[in-house]
Amino acid sequence: MKADLHCHSYFSDGKHSPEYLLRRAKELDITHIAITDHDFITPVNKSLAEDYHVQVIPGVEISCNWENQEIHVVGLGIDSQDKNLKILLELQREARKKRIFDIDKLLEKNGIKGLSTYFESLPCISKTRSHVADFLVSSRKSKSRAHAFSKYLGKKGRAFVSSEWISLSQTNEAIIAAGGISVLAHPSKYPLNKRRFNELLETFKQKGGDAIEVSYGGINAAIQKNLEEIAINKEFYVSAGSDFHDAKAHWTDLGKFPAITSKAKKQAIWHHPRWPS
Repeated sequence: MKADLHCHSYFSDGKHSPEYLLRRAKELDITHIAITDHDFITPVNKSLAEDYHVQVIPGVEISCNWENQEIHVVGLGIDSQDKNLKILLELQREARKKRIFDIDKLLEKNGIKGLSTYFESLPCISKTRSHVADFLVSSRKSKSRAHAFSKYLGKKGRAFVSSEWISLSQTNEAIIAAGGISVLAHPSKYPLNKRRFNELLETFKQKGGDAIEVSYGGINAAIQKNLEEIAINKEFYVSAGSDFHDAKAHWTDLGKFPAITSKAKKQAIWHHPRWPS
């Protein structure tokens, strides 16, 4: 089994179609993928997946709030037709649309127009600030994505608009109610000190969290080792994924992340009782 359980298509902030992801998975001998778009369950043609000999695990990445910190939770093995989950995700996407609308107004005050037209040219269902950063780069208002965030979209930026996400508790409840497995995404990427990070893990587990990602694109060996030890000691299942978005980003690819160690694999997420058969 070779799995990538965290990647994105152009229905959120990825650059490629679901079919591209399936084709790339086949080229790389990846047997299982989860397309985890932001607040949107990406439809995948079952017969197409069978043609590529890739098993698709239904997934989603949900943005949520924990004590004024944005946290991302991946839901794996979810029922994509679950009514309550679909309603929740639709509300999330509406919050995203409102945020982008407000950002657009602030950009216009700074003499930058055209964001709404730019979005009309995209296939995305779930709008993100990454899209806005791409717009700012393509319209030559920013040198890079990083510059776009520092000058405009970050907390001290000229077009910063705060997020309005659902709670971590609501997120876990919705994933579990939809038959899924709740996974804390890229844990080392949150700006938390050790005490706060441990509090997050405890709360996540108390609220029904099942697993944590212990390996992902760009992670270093020391952080992976620490996350694997945390998962083992705190009895989390372990998950891993590239968080792949764009083939033009030469440092990343589907399936490109360090392998989980044999010890951690004993708690691999595919041993979870709710893992899709």
